[in-house]
Amino acid sequence: MRHFVLAAVAALAAGPLAAGELATDDEITAAISGNTVQGDMSDGTAYTEFYDTDGTIRGADYTGKWNVSDDQMCFDYGEGENCWGVALDGENVSWMNGDTADGTGTILEGNPNEY
Repeated sequence: MRHFVLAAVAALAAGPLAAGELATDDEITAAISGNTVQGDMSDGTAYTEFYDTDGTIRGADYTGKWNVSDDQMCFDYGEGENCWGVALDGENVSWMNGDTADGTGTILEGNPNEY
């Protein structure tokens, strides 16, 4: 029984990302590039953004640029670049500033809003 419990714990730990573990450059790009994220920032601001494979961000009435570097996703809406660590759990994403989630969202396949 003990071996079964240890095996189960090991299997869970090997899942997509353990709690507190941030995604790598490759994991962020694979999850986000060519997809839309819809969610809320910690200040209550709602967002829906399509992250085109060419590095363009498309929102309802704005554009910006995105890139992935040093295991962070960076955003530039024309006022300078801001970067966050990314925690992924299936289609759920959290934009991490240290141990604090500055925002959360859900990854939607493709560009359903046709931005």
